[in-house]
Amino acid sequence: MLKLGNLILNVPFMQAPLSGYSDYAMRRLALDFGAPLTFSGVMLAKSAAHPKVLKKPAFRPHDDEHPVGAQILGAEPVTMAKAARALQDVGYDIIDLNFACPAPKVLRRQRGGYLLNEPETIMRIYDRVREAVSCPVTIKLRIGFDSGRKSYDNFHTIVSGASERKVDALTIHGRTVVQKFTGDVDWNLLAQIKSRLPETTIIGSGDLFNPQTIAERLAVTKVDGVLIARGAVGNPWVYEGLNAVLKGEPAPPKPSLCEQAEVIRRHFDGVCRLYEPIAAIRYFRKFLIQYCRLHPKRKQAQKDLIAAKNKTQLITAIEQWYGNSMLPEVS
Repeated sequence: MLKLGNLILNVPFMQAPLSGYSDYAMRRLALDFGAPLTFSGVMLAKSAAHPKVLKKPAFRPHDDEHPVGAQILGAEPVTMAKAARALQDVGYDIIDLNFACPAPKVLRRQRGGYLLNEPETIMRIYDRVREAVSCPVTIKLRIGFDSGRKSYDNFHTIVSGASERKVDALTIHGRTVVQKFTGDVDWNLLAQIKSRLPETTIIGSGDLFNPQTIAERLAVTKVDGVLIARGAVGNPWVYEGLNAVLKGEPAPPKPSLCEQAEVIRRHFDGVCRLYEPIAAIRYFRKFLIQYCRLHPKRKQAQKDLIAAKNKTQLITAIEQWYGNSMLPEVS
């Protein structure tokens, strides 16, 4: 189990907040495949704090997806606290503070991973948010802004300060901000932090793409849980597989083409309920690219699927590439 304040999850993993991906359609699918907790995409605090924004259905949690979390991004303590309270009031069950995002536009505005250079600011933000809400509050970090000694010291100052404040969880991506998503993930450092702070809930993150690897990371590092991010895009089966492996059962075989088609259709139907038809097609293409990674003829299938300009064309392409029983299954 995984304890996050007053939330108790029956398995030690969750779906990450993914900007531009983890809308209700993706979250609902993750829940159906065994993720016990999902997050909406990261929200700017100044937007989330605005009453008109949270009146829009896309920004509010649905009744059938609790518990569900919200992640906020910002640099001003009062605004972050106001946003956290507003998100709690519309129904989110947990608030995550993003001090990890490496996107250049975020760093230029001195948000996200930039704030790893300012431990005092991070602690002020956390304190104000903690005072503003009664739900669990977690913090998302990377292991430093860069690989320099100052970044190393800042990171450990933040970790120690959050631990002393009894933060509900620290989620740590084992790369620096400068690394973005390249280079190795330092899981050894995550293991060291957990060993040093056994009473603090530590969630590991970074390059978690298959159930066996995820289970090994949990077993070796002794972290309390993991946050699955890119590994779940176009692959909700990762949750089903991880549930099996953690029970000591064999990981399920890769889904058949028929199973893949059913999930792609279900996901797309969910997207169509959220967006206008043309916008839905354009938005869903990035998911199709990831779904096609499981197809034995990935490049050809991907080319036809992302070329679809409307729902009819996309359904036809899915039937062409996934509905032919003569096409070889995934090995």
